[in-house]
Amino acid sequence: MRQDYTHITVILDRTGSMESIRDDTIGGFNAFLKQQKAEPGTATLTLVQFDSQDPYEVVHRFMPIVEVTELTRDTYVPRASTPLLDALGRGINDVEKCLNDLHEDDRPSKVVVVVVTDGQENSSQEFRKDQIEKMVQEKTEKSAWQFVFLSADLAAIGDALSVGISADSVLLYEKSGEGSSDAWASLSRRTSDYRSSQKKKMGFEPDDRKHSDDPGKQNA
Repeated sequence: MRQDYTHITVILDRTGSMESIRDDTIGGFNAFLKQQKAEPGTATLTLVQFDSQDPYEVVHRFMPIVEVTELTRDTYVPRASTPLLDALGRGINDVEKCLNDLHEDDRPSKVVVVVVTDGQENSSQEFRKDQIEKMVQEKTEKSAWQFVFLSADLAAIGDALSVGISADSVLLYEKSGEGSSDAWASLSRRTSDYRSSQKKKMGFEPDDRKHSDDPGKQNA
């Protein structure tokens, strides 16, 4: 494995309820992308958008992060409902296949899977919650993958915790321009910390938890 190499997969909710923070989501992702491009070390990025019309649209797959283009209003268009479990399940399988296709010496030593959503699962057809829980547990324990979950919906936070994503790596944000911007900025800081090995795991700090109902505040 390459110790200076991190792969980041972003699974981005593109459902209709994201329309109210469409521009903020675009801006937040682009700011995240800009900062990660500036970090030392090698990184690749997979960007997936999901909704019930297309539960798994791959925008970029294992692309060198310096070559990834910014989101625009043409490439991020909210619509339809939320097959969250299907998007996460397919995302895990997709990353696993891409890693297996690489020679062991060329594989990243760090793998980060980020889910960004504003709502709860409501339309998955392919994966059940117990299947996702098993997949997350296996990748976390056996392969040290880092799962991160950002949501504007408290019930969705509960879903993330129930499938085994660590409470330290789950962040609740206000569904507003400022809330979305803060969440993406926190994600970028903690990703940089992890990529540089300042932190051994992905996780949010007390100053990241700005939402008054964030469950993580209880542990801060």
